[in-house]
Amino acid sequence: MKKTFFVLICTGMILAVLLAGCHDRKATSSPQLKIYDIQACNVYMDFDHSPLRKEQHKFVISFYPTPGAEAPDLIESITAYGPDGYTVELKNEPFSKTTLNGWVLNPALKSYYYSVYRPVGFMKEGTYTLEVKCKDGSVLRASRVQSNTSTEAAVAFYKENKAKLLEAYKPSKIHPMGSDAKRNGLILSRKTMKDLGGPDAYYLTYLYKASSGAEASAHNVVWWDNVFVQRAAGDVQAGLNRREVTVDKDLEPKTTYAYFVETSDANKQSETNYCIFQPHQVFTTP
Repeated sequence: MKKTFFVLICTGMILAVLLAGCHDRKATSSPQLKIYDIQACNVYMDFDHSPLRKEQHKFVISFYPTPGAEAPDLIESITAYGPDGYTVELKNEPFSKTTLNGWVLNPALKSYYYSVYRPVGFMKEGTYTLEVKCKDGSVLRASRVQSNTSTEAAVAFYKENKAKLLEAYKPSKIHPMGSDAKRNGLILSRKTMKDLGGPDAYYLTYLYKASSGAEASAHNVVWWDNVFVQRAAGDVQAGLNRREVTVDKDLEPKTTYAYFVETSDANKQSETNYCIFQPHQVFTTP
């Protein structure tokens, strides 16, 4: 399956498109917005370039395509609700690194998802709901229950074994590509927490055309290992303790790329309790 481009933290966007055919959503004069899936989970953001607190949490809501309209034009507001009166708004504007809030579009598929990152610590356990108020007066809701047990175990193990995990990445600055290495079918490999005696986890890889992690953004993702798509296609263990991936596209010669691995306890958005964003690895093609 050919992977398409996409974004900063685990979205399920292309998965929505793969399943959209089951709903026979033909273009009409009054397109209806429909939620595909949501995330409400902890994030341990271990990017070297980030000045923000590592302990964060995020909300993501992805939509089915809306033939005949752009999803942002159908939305009045999106609000996340949680325990003890918790609320946060997801902005109806393009996502940026400055706001850590907004929507992302796949222009080829016309599919949108909205996300917000909150660098204020991990979330409390309990039920979280994403509510969408549409301009036609309808209201959409989706909920999930957050547990912090897996976060505590995985983050503690990751921090204790971080040096071993980072040393194992290939290619990287300390393990550069050889002068005769192929640029098509490049294997990106690493160790998993399971390899070091830690918990089971699911692994996603995001590859960017960028000279550093700071340059990586939703606008220069060139490939990613979409385990959400793979699960939807029938592989219920997609990404589980995955040690390597093969980039099935031609990379440009003498070009610097950056990639990072997202580690989580699920390969479905609404089942995810945590994500660990490991530091970017950088390499240059021959």
